[in-house]
Amino acid sequence: MIRCLAVDDEAPALLILADYIGQLPFLTLVGTTTNPIEALTMVQQGLVDLVFLDIQMPKLTGLQFLKLAGNRCKVILTTAYPEYALEGYENDVVDYLLKPISFERFFKAAQKALALLPGPAPEPAAPAPLAAPVSAVLAPPPAGHMFVKGESKNKFLRVNYADILYIEGLSNYVSIHLPTQRVVTYQTLRELAETLPQPPFLRVHKSFIVSLDKIRMVDGNTIYIQDKEIPVGETYREQLYRQIREQ
Repeated sequence: MIRCLAVDDEAPALLILADYIGQLPFLTLVGTTTNPIEALTMVQQGLVDLVFLDIQMPKLTGLQFLKLAGNRCKVILTTAYPEYALEGYENDVVDYLLKPISFERFFKAAQKALALLPGPAPEPAAPAPLAAPVSAVLAPPPAGHMFVKGESKNKFLRVNYADILYIEGLSNYVSIHLPTQRVVTYQTLRELAETLPQPPFLRVHKSFIVSLDKIRMVDGNTIYIQDKEIPVGETYREQLYRQIREQ
């Protein structure tokens, strides 16, 4: 697990980074701060593996931070100013993200960091090689579960249908929410919806698929699964209520 710190003098930018970090299973957020001095102290204490760092900040700029931090952590720069890219790479940053940062671009930068930082040993290879080409979700999925592509090459994670609470679409990625973790894989929500058994799975919004078995309550245009509130899109409302009545 990569310990991450987000540093930006704008609170909305920190909220976006914290949300993105929380959606990737190989990242963990140890903190967010608008104070680069505080961030530098955490790095010097060895509490951080990866810093998402803004450049234009008061007290201490991102480039000054890089020089003071040395090689104590990896850094991904986040900025609205493309002109600092060359200087950033000269300071050996992992990547350079231009605001507004899409989740897809963030995911690619995080994967670069994953390749550079020490991590757990790779899982043993399957006894039989997978036929090429391999899609993000192996089709057709065997009854009761599916395999989704993990964050590294040739890594596939088994996801049991019975464990899925809901699935959230994130541009060209999906976040599969399970009781104790989230699994992010490169796959569109539409493509995944075509492979899932219906019922119990039902698309209820352009960005959400839910398991009908996991719904705690439906109140108007909101579905409650555990403590998550999921909106119901107008296009999907009639089908949802039909499914509920049939069950």
